[in-house]
Amino acid sequence: MGKSQKKKSMRRHNPMRVPDSHLPKGLGAASASKQQAMQKMESPDALERKWACVAVSSLIQNDPSTRRLLQAKNVVGALITRLSDSEEEVVIEAVGALRNLCIDGGYDICGEMYNKNIMAPLRTFPAKISNVLSLYLENPKAAPQNARKVIYEWADNVITILWCLSETSNKALNAINQISLIPFLMSFLASRDKLPSAPVASAAQCLYVLTEDNRPAVEEVRSNAAYVSCLFDIIRSETKAREGDQASEQRPATLRLLACGILRNVSPLPPSSSAPADFDRETVIPVLLPETSSISLLEYSSRVSQLLEKMDSEPQIEKLSLKNTPKSDHKSTEELELERIETKLRSIQLALEILTGVCATLPDADLVPDEENDEDEAMDGADDADENTAMHDEPATEARSPPANTSFLSSLVEPLLLLIQPTPLSFPPHSGASPHPPTTSALSAIHVCALECLNNIFLSLSTSPNPTVAADTESGRKVWSTVSSALQSVGTHFGPGQERRKDVWEIGVGALWGIGNIWKGSLVPQEGEVQLLMQFCDVTTSDTVRIRCLGALECLAQHPQSIDLNRTISQYLLSILPSEHSPSPVGVEPMIQAASALIDIYSDENLPYDVNFRQGGYVDRLAQSIEGFRRTVRGIDKRKEGGRELRLRGEEVRENLQAFVDYRRDLGF
Repeated sequence: MGKSQKKKSMRRHNPMRVPDSHLPKGLGAASASKQQAMQKMESPDALERKWACVAVSSLIQNDPSTRRLLQAKNVVGALITRLSDSEEEVVIEAVGALRNLCIDGGYDICGEMYNKNIMAPLRTFPAKISNVLSLYLENPKAAPQNARKVIYEWADNVITILWCLSETSNKALNAINQISLIPFLMSFLASRDKLPSAPVASAAQCLYVLTEDNRPAVEEVRSNAAYVSCLFDIIRSETKAREGDQASEQRPATLRLLACGILRNVSPLPPSSSAPADFDRETVIPVLLPETSSISLLEYSSRVSQLLEKMDSEPQIEKLSLKNTPKSDHKSTEELELERIETKLRSIQLALEILTGVCATLPDADLVPDEENDEDEAMDGADDADENTAMHDEPATEARSPPANTSFLSSLVEPLLLLIQPTPLSFPPHSGASPHPPTTSALSAIHVCALECLNNIFLSLSTSPNPTVAADTESGRKVWSTVSSALQSVGTHFGPGQERRKDVWEIGVGALWGIGNIWKGSLVPQEGEVQLLMQFCDVTTSDTVRIRCLGALECLAQHPQSIDLNRTISQYLLSILPSEHSPSPVGVEPMIQAASALIDIYSDENLPYDVNFRQGGYVDRLAQSIEGFRRTVRGIDKRKEGGRELRLRGEEVRENLQAFVDYRRDLGF
């Protein structure tokens, strides 16, 4: 079944980056302006070189067509050259342009930067920034406000580039490991009260990424008591910063989340750190749960739509300006609110990413803090006195959400089920671009992350059964219905630009399989969801996803009274097996899964749906598949990664299949 681990390949290099597929293509600025900007990059006049860097930075931001055009003209190489410019202002503007390229261009551009040796000039910047910042911190009046602002923005941009590069490749990560970056980043966290929040947040995000499965960084943080103490201080001291002005409240909350994520990355923490015995339960989950339970995605989606309508109906200075003139830096009230909403959504996404890792390592279903000691913090003020009525606070989702009749369901699963429900802005429409790509990108990422958490939770429950939860069949049915309804709302049209819909389904069917295993026999299958699962199983190119679909179908087939749908599912499983003269139409692992599922479904001949097995002559069909099954399993290459284990699994199922056929024939029916 497989838990969803927190992987670099599953996360964007920067949470502010909007995928190209979510963006309108547009025509960008005039080609003449692009050509002029590139030509002036090599001008002997420093002011023209600076202007060129600024112009390029503006042209590429969230405009994929312009970015690709400039890439073809080696904008990356030209900007990297400017990092060694004799004029400091040119260097600073070049760093800003490269930072925008990292964010909007993704891994490919980051890889191009590394291949064009960006590390050579970049590795010198942390020391320069540290020296200047040390002077400013020691004597705040040593430089005017504008000078301090420039160095803060420069630091933010340099850190963001390093953060993006660290997720590009192992080669880039190894190069970054060589420049002693950890002390530089920790210095921002240690001085967080004296610095603007933007570079501090970027330093924390970069550190969070660097400590993901990167032993040199992990050991450096873990072995320094001051670093660990600083991270714990952030978690403890920033609690009150969640209140106050909306424009500034989210970064401190995000910083707390990042501190939790960094400490999880470097765990186990040394005894000298005074960390609690159960770090996840006592520290991490009480920080994550309030964040994941604090918003309604539907309300945010509606608010974004209202803001967009208001912006469209009001004449904007930008719209009245001459074509190709520079845009104003002024942002309207609506634009600022849209940015605040996106920042909040990205914070939810981050909390879910960390929670995914927590759920992937938990050995059982005891996921939430102790109710007596940590209830207030874990539930963020929720009243747990009447758990059976907790869900009635959300009328719009009451019908599809499970009753909160256990601390497990009410504290952890219930908020996640709300976060998987799609909104009108969750995915780009099939006919074109999203009305607001940043919101769409954030919402779809939240849905995927929430489903990854659910997948891990229910896998933990199915591998370490909890009798109390398993006995609550009504909650099981409603949890299944909620996840299944969300997937059906997302739809199965996965054309260009709809990659996130596919991601939701691929993770979602894994969650369904876990739910099905816990409440097997209690879930009443519906014709529509059975057909969708079979349809998705047919179209997916991933054996892993196909196995998840088959596993979910196997669980639905075991509802005793659903005889007709049992027949539909079993005939579909039989179609996946090889016959006497033809191989299986799917891969080896799905074939093995289908055979195992059929054995499991019909292991009790006294169940009502066993009539399908007898009347359909399934025993003869299974017998006809044994030889083809044996040949397929013997063809597995044990030298390939995982091949030996798969071969053993296949041989085991083949033996079980032969024994099952013999047993059913001995019964005489």
